[in-house]
Amino acid sequence: MPELPEVETTLRGISPYLLNKKIKSVQVRQRQLRWPVPKALSDIKDLKVTSLTRRGKYIVAGTKIGSIITHLGMSGSLRIIKAPLELRKHDHVIFELGSNTYLVYHDPRRFGTVLWTTEAAELHPLLRKLGPEPLSNDFNGDTLFRHSRKKKVAVKNFIMNGHIVVGVGNIYASEALFRSSIRPGKAAGRVTAAAYNTLSDNIKSVLSDSIKSGGTTLKDFVNSKGEPGYFQQTLNVYGREGKPCRQCASPIKQKTIGQRSTFYCSNCQN
Repeated sequence: MPELPEVETTLRGISPYLLNKKIKSVQVRQRQLRWPVPKALSDIKDLKVTSLTRRGKYIVAGTKIGSIITHLGMSGSLRIIKAPLELRKHDHVIFELGSNTYLVYHDPRRFGTVLWTTEAAELHPLLRKLGPEPLSNDFNGDTLFRHSRKKKVAVKNFIMNGHIVVGVGNIYASEALFRSSIRPGKAAGRVTAAAYNTLSDNIKSVLSDSIKSGGTTLKDFVNSKGEPGYFQQTLNVYGREGKPCRQCASPIKQKTIGQRSTFYCSNCQN
């Protein structure tokens, strides 16, 4: 699944072609995504994109009359194509831009979404209850410590809760916990304030490192140019079950926490 760095990489890739540019038309080839694509989206004609932002894993393209909210789901991608337009089977929404350029939403599993709203985007039900952005000043160790008190949930699940902090997906949660020497199954309420300060710093650093590398290479993820990311080359624990820890050479272990595969070093993390 594309996580925050992959979405940020996508946002940066499409921005030069979309921000302050006009969407000439929208062609919807498949409306049945996670939520049906609104018919109003097909009525867009020559509408200028005045803002382009990311909120968690959502990309929000703002215009003077409304906003397009896009989520890549499990296997979605947005890519820029120059004419001639050659479409693939799972190219579901096509935005015609200027200069013979198209923005294409591709999603084989159809778990993503492309929505249109005329209210303020931040008030949309999908966005209004989201927690702080992990790379913002609003997110820090104090935030995590305050919300974690008396919580018995595993700390890995806790930091993946979008109401606590947005965009810390499975890969980056495992990596940040390893950098912080925190066992992923430890109860959130038992993690100290000092450890949360370290963890918040490492959440920021692991996400920033991945963004700089273009996102993590996943089976389905490609950036706006159709290229894979490269951060997977530097993963310390995720997907490395049985391989030696890069710090102590102990074998990396794997267990399921919250129905997700979790990777950790039992020697370095406690």
